[in-house]
Amino acid sequence: MDLFEYQGKQYFAQFGIPVSPGGEADTVDEAVAQAEKIGYPVVVKAQVRVGGRGKAGGIKLANNADEVREHAGNILGMDIKGHIVRRVWIELSSDIAKEYYVSFTLDRPNKVYLGMLSAEGGVEIEEVAVSNPDAIIMLSIDPTVGLDLATATKWVADAKLDEQAREQAAALIVQLYTCYVDGDCDLAEINPLILTTDGIVRALDAKVTLDANASYRHPEWEVWSATDTEDPREAMAKEKGLTYIGLTGDVGIIANGAGLAMSTLDVVNQVGGEAANFLDIGGGANADVMTAALEVINADPAVKSIFVNIFGGITRVDEVAKGVIEALKRVDLKSPIVLRLDGTNAVEGRALLAEHLNENLVAEPTMLDAARTAVAMANGR
Repeated sequence: MDLFEYQGKQYFAQFGIPVSPGGEADTVDEAVAQAEKIGYPVVVKAQVRVGGRGKAGGIKLANNADEVREHAGNILGMDIKGHIVRRVWIELSSDIAKEYYVSFTLDRPNKVYLGMLSAEGGVEIEEVAVSNPDAIIMLSIDPTVGLDLATATKWVADAKLDEQAREQAAALIVQLYTCYVDGDCDLAEINPLILTTDGIVRALDAKVTLDANASYRHPEWEVWSATDTEDPREAMAKEKGLTYIGLTGDVGIIANGAGLAMSTLDVVNQVGGEAANFLDIGGGANADVMTAALEVINADPAVKSIFVNIFGGITRVDEVAKGVIEALKRVDLKSPIVLRLDGTNAVEGRALLAEHLNENLVAEPTMLDAARTAVAMANGR
């Protein structure tokens, strides 16, 4: 479960992480009331689960009630990358001297927690990774050992945070790690972590993803679930037992295995396209699973083509082919399909599909060829 910024800050506060005073509002009048209670100047911030709010005009400084009324009125109802703003967060403005970045997530292949820290905060970490990768200092943490203050202190020094910020930042980072572990997070990120002009370090933003598998331990999460406006595509996929994340492109993706699905997204992007989703069907690719996957993709009006990328290991490609053929009988598809099938019994699987191929069902030998064809189809070529 992805939390809104204000929910993430409320969660941080439970673990002692310093955040700016603020309050949520669903209407313009509520926004003004929150600002009057907090004191000016304040920042009016759109609450959506997507980045780029500032560039879209979803974050505005207000020095008085009239400005709060104007900005809240403009932001509420705003569409930011397909997300409609239904709530704003009114926060006491901060005088910022420096901005940093810190996060914790899981490094699954190495079975450790991964910390990322940078003295360059306030921008997307992907931008920093491209423009100055040495500015991101990684820290692998053994879950059985954890993170202590001494290690955090060395980490902030290695990341070259300002001397004035280091002691507070190290203590805050330990608190964030505690939040990540004891709070059952998949991701706990602060961007930016700020040093104010009066020498205070605190979280100016919060990006928190909670591990739904741990929800039985956290009945308090129910109040946040009640405010969750789940992507209808993701809700549909969840009902069908599929691992799905909705994105903003027009090439629908179906793959078996999270790693292959991620690689498929990368290849589509590499050839100039944009994926509409991440969909991992796991080890099963029978007719029922393929039908469910195609139904979810087919329900997305943004999808212009579908890229099915299957590598058979334990899963046999001939069985996948049978599943695809049967699924096509059950689903009235709106978009053409490009298939890339490889692995165990690939020759047999391709032979089964051969008589079914046509201009709307195309097979390609490699992942790169399939990506190019899917992107071309999505673009009407």
